[in-house]
Amino acid sequence: MKIAIHGRNFNDSVKPFVQTMFDTLDAKGVSLQISESYHKFLQEKGIVYNSTSIYTSQKDLAGAQFVFSLGGDGTLLDAVTHVGDYEIPILGINTGRLGFLATISPDKIQESLDELFKEHYSLDKRTLVSISTQLNGNAVDIFDGLNFGLNELGIMKTDTSSMIVVKAYLNGEYLNAYWADGLIIATATGSTGYNLSVGGPLVMPSSDIFVIAPMSPHNLNVRPLVVTTDSILDFEVESRSANYLISLDARSKVVDGNVKIRMEREKFKANLVKLSNTNFLNTLRSKLNWGLDIRN
Repeated sequence: MKIAIHGRNFNDSVKPFVQTMFDTLDAKGVSLQISESYHKFLQEKGIVYNSTSIYTSQKDLAGAQFVFSLGGDGTLLDAVTHVGDYEIPILGINTGRLGFLATISPDKIQESLDELFKEHYSLDKRTLVSISTQLNGNAVDIFDGLNFGLNELGIMKTDTSSMIVVKAYLNGEYLNAYWADGLIIATATGSTGYNLSVGGPLVMPSSDIFVIAPMSPHNLNVRPLVVTTDSILDFEVESRSANYLISLDARSKVVDGNVKIRMEREKFKANLVKLSNTNFLNTLRSKLNWGLDIRN
């Protein structure tokens, strides 16, 4: 078996669990690939593992059965960009803070590996957003080919004062001009991310929808809107600063104010490993502290 591993820094209390993971993988004879940045960090932390290869690009992951993401949700979002249209299943291990995507706690790593090797898991196929951008009628590549995201597309102002106007079109028909600090277009997966903080609804991850949620709208009668994922959304922006910010998950770029955006469902999906002992509703209750009431 070939497994790729990507991660971010963790504190010393997590180190024994990470070392145990590598010991187990070595004992199973797993062929390891580790991202270049994570390999350097693991060496600094003194994590020991057998000889392995370092991956630096998507093509290096050809043939991998799984990708392990060790960190928080942001780390898993990184892993999604590494995998891209290879659709390699991703297992999220939470060595960070909050975690709606990376749900496996460090003390459950060994148990989760046992479940994985016994094939006691399923795959959650998560919808991605895809964007294309144009400037003065010419295509421009804002994100160096990584024009997709698992959580959301964000269109936001760059300054601290003036709002922007985002003109939105749904399947070629005019939808609305959003006078706001910005606009979030979230997947069902991303409903627990930026969408939640701007007042958008929580959505079950299997739902086939996008949520259009304004950020601090000037008109208080403007509310989040749910559309199907077969929708095509086009956006034009008016900004006093002559530019604005585009974000895909944790990646962002400042662009010329004349850049137009088209967003639709990506052709491929992200495959997230769902172990038999994980449940989205349990995750919601845990992460959002639902039920912390003496009456329960």
